[in-house]
Amino acid sequence: MTNVILYPAIDLKDGQCVRLAQGDMKRATVFNDDPAAQARAFADAGASWIHVVDLNGAFAGKPVNADAVEAIVAAVDQPVQLGGGIRDMAMVSHWLSSGVERIVLGTAAVKNPDLVRESCAAFPGRIAVGIDARGGRVAVEGWAETSDITASDLAKRFEDVGVAAIIHTDIDRDGVLGGPNIDASAALADAVGIPVIVSGGVATIDDLSEIKSRAQTSPGITGVISGRALYDGQINLSEAIALLAK
Repeated sequence: MTNVILYPAIDLKDGQCVRLAQGDMKRATVFNDDPAAQARAFADAGASWIHVVDLNGAFAGKPVNADAVEAIVAAVDQPVQLGGGIRDMAMVSHWLSSGVERIVLGTAAVKNPDLVRESCAAFPGRIAVGIDARGGRVAVEGWAETSDITASDLAKRFEDVGVAAIIHTDIDRDGVLGGPNIDASAALADAVGIPVIVSGGVATIDDLSEIKSRAQTSPGITGVISGRALYDGQINLSEAIALLAK
């Protein structure tokens, strides 16, 4: 029986926990102005990981919400997975030596694939690749640009370098509670030998049940990220964790 890990998401904008609709910074809803407290709440509910994204950093190409990230890392014992604006080896090294357990490289995976290879070699098991797709094509620079490469083609470039996981986000589903694109994530999981974490659109406990069920036939699916549904109360985190673990 495949165990699917639920990663509650903390998306940081201007030091606050927000959720964007379809990656649009102008369509941000603030859910908590204390990211560390939010991380503790997720930890208290039983989360085994915390997923953190520096949204400002993703657009700026450099970390912007470092204080909030540091506060989250200090607040919880759970491993923290961090993405957003990490574009060079110095920043990868900085965060991994500052208590972050896993780094997510997204834009860099498209524009500087050598960074993924070097990071995986230097920090085995601690580098994930974020593949954010719009209409099947990979988007970069905080989703502001869409490239001409497909999600599966990008993933296959890193199959032999030791990537710990791929975080696959369907941008059109993200933050609007429309249901995840499980078919696309499963196809990606079946196409490459890298664990896949489903992201974008999770709205109900039934979505999580479907992901868990699909993981039986596509065992490459090992995790799911949820944000807005947790903040809105549409999914109870403790119940969701229990469902995915049983």
